[in-house]
Amino acid sequence: MEKYTYIRKTITWKNRRYEVRGKTEREACDKLAELVASLQQGEFTAGGDTTVDQWFHRWKETYKVPAGLTRKSLGLYDEKYKGYIGPAIGTMALQDVRDLHLQTILNTQAGRSYSHVSKLRMVLQELFRQARRSRLILFDPAEGLQLPESVKRSRRPLTKEERRHILALAATHPAGLWVLTILYTGLRPGETAALFWKDIDFARNEIHVYKAVESGTRVIKDPKTLAGIRDIPMRRELRERLLAVQGDPETPVFPTPAGEIRGASSLRRLWESFARDLDLRMGAKVREGQIVQHAIAPDLTPYCLRHTFCTDLQRAGVPINVAKELMGHANISVTANIYTHRDQKVLHSNMAKLDPKGRRSAPKPAAPSQDPVSDQTRALFPPAK
Repeated sequence: MEKYTYIRKTITWKNRRYEVRGKTEREACDKLAELVASLQQGEFTAGGDTTVDQWFHRWKETYKVPAGLTRKSLGLYDEKYKGYIGPAIGTMALQDVRDLHLQTILNTQAGRSYSHVSKLRMVLQELFRQARRSRLILFDPAEGLQLPESVKRSRRPLTKEERRHILALAATHPAGLWVLTILYTGLRPGETAALFWKDIDFARNEIHVYKAVESGTRVIKDPKTLAGIRDIPMRRELRERLLAVQGDPETPVFPTPAGEIRGASSLRRLWESFARDLDLRMGAKVREGQIVQHAIAPDLTPYCLRHTFCTDLQRAGVPINVAKELMGHANISVTANIYTHRDQKVLHSNMAKLDPKGRRSAPKPAAPSQDPVSDQTRALFPPAK
């Protein structure tokens, strides 16, 4: 392996010594020139002896806050740093941090969710990548970090039994229309909270989606990507239910009891109320008014309703590119992760296509008993009468 003998160049600026290195004399001189220019412009205020704590706060204020990130996104950086990075290496000088220190931080999170460990690595990589670009360190210790073993939690569609009980309960429960809206449109909970009656276009039989409530707040914001802006045709049952309770155009479709926009905690309480009654309906055991043995699955969440909408599109033969638009996915690979989930009816119907015409031995799949889906998008979303 070829080894480099680095050429060092130093300069003293305002009683502080700075150093740069290069593989060649020219590279070292170029870096020195960049350093001098930065010092003269007053841009360079930190060095390799800056602690990780100091750099994190400076980095966040300089590169993240002005980027227009949401409070939730900025909070993610604080949560990962204060909870895991700072306690481990916060007092260390940037130039003393090695990949071993960072990999050890990640390894202590083995067994946690994939989302958690991948976001922790992201913060480490962004933090030290910028330190390298700012010439505070010579090498980026986060460049080759490996994720430890983690758990990928994927959302799932409803089972037939869950769907049957949910549809029955939704007919009478105060949260029933909200539940049906997610199940029949695939909207994200935050998107339902931002729906106003002016967004329900009964004339065109469409729901116009172009905003969402920011997680953890009641602030209405634009979607993260342009894909989130979409028009979703309404299924007949949903249209009739919405039409029956149509309100003033400038009021929320799913308001709080006080008539205000729902935040994350309010949406959670809405779901918990529905889930408790669903639990009881499905046979939960109760003692002194408290459920002591649940009948519903612990992983049943509102996102299961959204996931079910996507799998219904797949079963109906809706092309994946159309499903991508209806789901508001920015990347078709996200839709594909749902479309490729195993479904026996889809497997059988597609395998039968391999048999010669007229000699197909595979029996026709039995018609679904609950909430049947048709073979075409048009049948899923019939025109308004």
